[in-house]
Parts: sequence; C-alpha cells; structure tokens
Amino acid sequence: MSPILNTGRRRLLRSALSLPLLSAFRLALGNERPSIAFGTTAVFLDNEISLLARWAKELGSVCGANVRFVQRNNYREIHELLAANRLDVAWVCGYPYVTHQQTMRLMAIPDYEGQPLYRSYLIVPKSDVRTTHITQLRNRVFAFSDPQSNSGFLVPTTELIRAGIQPSAFFRKAFFTYAHRKVVDAVSAGLADAGEIDGYVYDTIERRYPDRTRDVKVAWRSPQYGFPPIVARTNLDEETFRRIQGALVGMKERPEGRDILQQLNLDGFVEGADSVFDSIRGLVRILDAGPR
Repeated sequence: MSPILNTGRRRLLRSALSLPLLSAFRLALGNERPSIAFGTTAVFLDNEISLLARWAKELGSVCGANVRFVQRNNYREIHELLAANRLDVAWVCGYPYVTHQQTMRLMAIPDYEGQPLYRSYLIVPKSDVRTTHITQLRNRVFAFSDPQSNSGFLVPTTELIRAGIQPSAFFRKAFFTYAHRKVVDAVSAGLADAGEIDGYVYDTIERRYPDRTRDVKVAWRSPQYGFPPIVARTNLDEETFRRIQGALVGMKERPEGRDILQQLNLDGFVEGADSVFDSIRGLVRILDAGPR
C-alpha cells in the first residue's frame, strides 16, 4: 500500500474514532447552563463591581443562565461587539440605538421616575452665576461624555446647531471624558468650564455620592428623551430574548430585584415602544442637516 493511501486511512480512522468523543462533548455542553453576555459602558457602574455581580446572579437565577457583564469604555466598542455577535444583550444609548437598528433589537427600557424618559443636564461650577445655556459658552472649555451619547453629545451639539452655530468652531477647547461621572469630575476640577451629562446619572451621583457634585450645579435641563435602552443582537433566538426580557421587566416583583433597582436608582424596566426614541431621531436629522 502506498504511503499516501496509508496516511489517508490513518486520518480517516482518527476522524472516525473522534466522532463519539465529539458527540459526548457536545452533549455535556448541552446539559450546562447557557451563557448570556451583557454589555455595559462606563456610565456610573464602572466602580460598582459588587452591584454588577449581584445583578448578574439575580438575572441568571431567573433566566436559568450564567449572566456575564462585559464592560467597555465607550458605546462604539459595545456596538461593535453586539454587531459581531460577541454580546447577547447590551445597555446602550438612544443615539446609537436609532442609528444602528440593523444590529440591535429593543428589549426593555428603564423606568425612571415613572417614565421611560430622561433629560440631558448642562453643568457648570457653582461659582458660575451667569450661564443658563450652552450658547453662552463661546471660547470656553467644554466636556462631552461620549461621541455616541445622546445626552452627552447629540443634545448639546444640536442646541448649538439650532442657534445657527457651527459646533466645531465654537469652543476654545472641547474633549470627551467617555464617562458621564468624569464630566462631573472635569468641571469640579476646573478642567472644563462646563459639560453635558446624562441627567439620570447626575441625579444618581448626587444621591449616592453627594461630595462628587458639591462644586457643580445644573445650569440647564433639556426636554425629555427616550431613556438609554437594553437591546439584544438581532439574531438572538426568540426564546432567549423573551426569557431575558421577562427577567428584566419582572425585577420589581422580586425582593432581590427590587433592591438592585433601588441601587440603580430605577423604578424598574418596561418593554416600551420604539416611538419613545422618535425625539432622538429628530436630533439626528438636525445634526445631519447642520447649522443654517
């Protein structure tokens, strides 16, 4: 028998022998709890590791799965992981939700103060008694949170555009902190003359860490917009989608869930409607059109 044929037979034999082993391996995996990768950004939970661990355990016990939180520093990274199917669900902002709906499906919206809505806050040092709107900050230093944040970028930018101002030529300097809490820190430390922040995050910091907001104040509050939602990758199977959605919406009915919601400063989660985000879509149209 030729060496080539003999080698081919050995390979075929090895493949045949491996089949039962592979099948048993797959069967063993099938008996394990499924894993759910849940993406979050550095909003204000980045220093709340123990809370995330409790939340993962609580959701996992209801879903019958191992929930694993995956934290990244910005919305772009979370969106890329979701689009690449490396996340199952994620807590994103309304801005990337309305501009990347081909890669994400609305699962639940946080319920905050009785509504799935929140505001953007313009914050300034407490010593600033004159600023009441972003248009008064020409040639000043400004802190944005994230380039894909509705409250921390889209809202302040479109406020300038509405006033006929070119945002890129307005400030003496502008920078991104990539975390809402860091906008507070930048203004408090005098690194920025003002900044724009998620109002829910600001209210939560003020409630839980009042020393962090001691030297700043809210100079302006935006209209209400759809609260940053929980989304799923578009190809997540329906059964898993409904199980996770039900676990989130049902948190307020469970003692441990209620306690976690209290720590998150939320009333709960609701299924919500996509139309909640129409006002953000309106801002995107303003941004795309630019100043007149």
